[in-house]
Amino acid sequence: MLFVRFEFNPGSAKFDHSLPQSSPLLLHQLIKGISHLFYPHLCEGCNRQLVADEQVLCISCEMELPETRNYNIPENETGLRFAGRVPYQHAATYAYFTDEGLLQHLLHGLKYQGKKEIGTFLGRKFGQNLKTADWINDIDAIIPVPLHPDKLSKRGFNQSVLIAEGLAATTGLPIVNNVLQRTRNTESQTRKTRNERVENMAGAFKVADKQALTNKHILLIDDVLTTGATLEACAHALMQETDIRISIATIGIAV
Repeated sequence: MLFVRFEFNPGSAKFDHSLPQSSPLLLHQLIKGISHLFYPHLCEGCNRQLVADEQVLCISCEMELPETRNYNIPENETGLRFAGRVPYQHAATYAYFTDEGLLQHLLHGLKYQGKKEIGTFLGRKFGQNLKTADWINDIDAIIPVPLHPDKLSKRGFNQSVLIAEGLAATTGLPIVNNVLQRTRNTESQTRKTRNERVENMAGAFKVADKQALTNKHILLIDDVLTTGATLEACAHALMQETDIRISIATIGIAV
């Protein structure tokens, strides 16, 4: 808020444009309020106008996200999808992914409508949960599942990187980009069986810098876990090239 003090002298008027010490914060809030007035931010869940510090979802819709809270359960449903296939250390998922569900709606907006703020929002929320996991402090770095350069160029961003950035912001863990690379532009996994997905992803990744990951505990990040074929291929590429430990985290798990 701008305070103006008027001093009247005969024949002239002087204006003192001095501001209180808290004026930068007040000015920021004023600008933010005016911006929301003309360009309101709407909840991605119910389309109502967001208020105060709400981002992406209103408080009511945020409470509707079906969180798994499985990050402190040793043999949870996320880990069981990799049982016998990937020697992982820990596995966790933020929320359940269902057809026509809220999380599906959010991730569709992220990937196909370019709403990048959804990715960092979900990453931050997941990171807040993972901070309470008894194993998170053992992680050395986050590696988001990479996109092939052609797909990255077409989409303009990697949704897993955005999620990783949000997660890193709340956990303080560093992100390691470009060490794990996608060498083959694979077909869509959507309508493939589990065996077809595994075959489709075989040999699709390589490690560009072996020394950067040696003796590290890596947290692999992806958006949705279905059969786990993509993350399995990433893990195998990493384990073939480096002496590392791998944990796995996804925003959604298909149920």
